[in-house]
Amino acid sequence: MMFVIILRYKQTLNEVEKYLDAHRHFLDRYYASGHFLCSGPQNPRVGGVILCKAKNRDEIDPIIKEDPFFANGVASYEVIEFNPNKSIDALKGII
Repeated sequence: MMFVIILRYKQTLNEVEKYLDAHRHFLDRYYASGHFLCSGPQNPRVGGVILCKAKNRDEIDPIIKEDPFFANGVASYEVIEFNPNKSIDALKGII
């Protein structure tokens, strides 16, 4: 299953910046595990987006709780589950 995780900042960017390095380490851990496929800030910078691969939604919630942005009340999270049924050839082995 594929998921789009949308983060929306609840604090000022100055507060977000305090946890950015820890958030990036969190991202790195889940890129290494194969869960996260791409991520980045929204434009304008009001939050971020993560494209995630997981077995089911129940696998996503504990991952989100590990994010320093979540643990420190910096962001809220919306998770959108979708079933990719069409993609470019380069993504076929990933999704």
